[in-house]
Amino acid sequence: MRKPLHAFLCLAAATILSAPTRAAQISGTNSALTLNQVIETARAKYPAIQAAQAQQKAAQGAVGVARTAYLPRTDLLWQTNRATANNVYGLLLPQGVIPNISGPVIASDNTRSAWSSGGGALLSWQPFDFGARSAKVKAAREGSEAARQAASLTTLEVTANAGSAFFDLTAAQQLVTVAQANVRRNEAFHQAVHVLVDNTLRPGADASQADAQLALAHNQLIQAQTQEALRRTALAEYLQAPGARLEIDASQVVASLPASDLGQATAANHPAVLEESALALQQEAQKRVLDRSYVPVFTTLGAVSGRGAGTALNGQFPGGSAGLAPDTFNWAAGVQVTFAAFDYFSLREQQKVQQANIEAEHARYDQSLSDVSAAMEQARATLAGARRIAANTPVELAAAQTSEQQQQARYRSGLATVVDVAAAEGVLAQAEADDAIARLSVWRAELGIAAAQGDLQPFLLLLQSATKGK
Repeated sequence: MRKPLHAFLCLAAATILSAPTRAAQISGTNSALTLNQVIETARAKYPAIQAAQAQQKAAQGAVGVARTAYLPRTDLLWQTNRATANNVYGLLLPQGVIPNISGPVIASDNTRSAWSSGGGALLSWQPFDFGARSAKVKAAREGSEAARQAASLTTLEVTANAGSAFFDLTAAQQLVTVAQANVRRNEAFHQAVHVLVDNTLRPGADASQADAQLALAHNQLIQAQTQEALRRTALAEYLQAPGARLEIDASQVVASLPASDLGQATAANHPAVLEESALALQQEAQKRVLDRSYVPVFTTLGAVSGRGAGTALNGQFPGGSAGLAPDTFNWAAGVQVTFAAFDYFSLREQQKVQQANIEAEHARYDQSLSDVSAAMEQARATLAGARRIAANTPVELAAAQTSEQQQQARYRSGLATVVDVAAAEGVLAQAEADDAIARLSVWRAELGIAAAQGDLQPFLLLLQSATKGK
């Protein structure tokens, strides 16, 4: 014997009890949440969206950081020290341990010391750089665009999943209604069978079969109610309202079908494809940075400085505060050219690595474009199937209702068995379930098309038009 609703009701979990006022706090009103409100609330509150938006801001800031390379650089220095005044002629290679000492040798012992001071400012600026800085800015801009598309993709995925969770809860509620109707019919039939058995008009086995069928109907109702609780918890997670017993208004998607279907869209406009495109352009910009790195670096320099010493050239030590402040000042200006000739070998290998990164990103772009195109075709096929089923379920339901009534009448006339009636009840329950979710499946398929195309706005407009047409 076929078990009604078995394909739809198969999970078990604990029922959730909490304050119903939380739903009103989320929507800002005392009414139940509509699908549009669910999507907007998820967009505003879900942490993954907020994290993606923060990353987008960070990437935008990186563009400003890259632009600062065009600004001149100024380094300021001040130093005061007290040290021995003797000096030694000779050379020290660059190192960071022995302090640099300048000036002539003074005939004094190693214990005499004096103040020394120095201060200055160095201004440096690159008048041209063969396009290296512009390439870095370009790479930062493409990185910012990739972050923006990533944020759009995260928003799309979260809001689409929130909408799907809304449909899941709506379907679960519809199946609870079907299961309750099935229990009521089985209770009525159960009473009728027991009356006949008690009057010895039917064998006792019929009463046992009716008892079993009623118990099965109650179990299916419990499963449906449990599934509803699970779906409500899943929706509350997208709305960041854990523990809230959400109430939803699904009248706009339960009573009618969409008047029209969403139009075609270009796969290249999907956020996932646009993100990969920006990442590929970013890798190309980074390669241009490497291409412009093996060039001379021209720097204009300007400096002002002052020095102070606590010893005189004749070896005398004035003492006191002599040397604490600069008393000799200098300025300088010039152009400096540096060229790291042997960086060629390192840059050549880095360019090979970067070229491979570019090829990888282009391959990911092609894969993303293919995935989105396939998803759009699958969504269209799903919608076509859902509409065909929605057109057929009224026929299925009418036939099942007629069959159930006929089997009830035949049983009371002694022409059918209790098993025949139970089978008819199961078929009717299944037909009611099919019809209850058929229209939801069409709306869900429309949502799937919008998600596959990368923009939920056309779906929301379609939903709005259906609401106005009611």
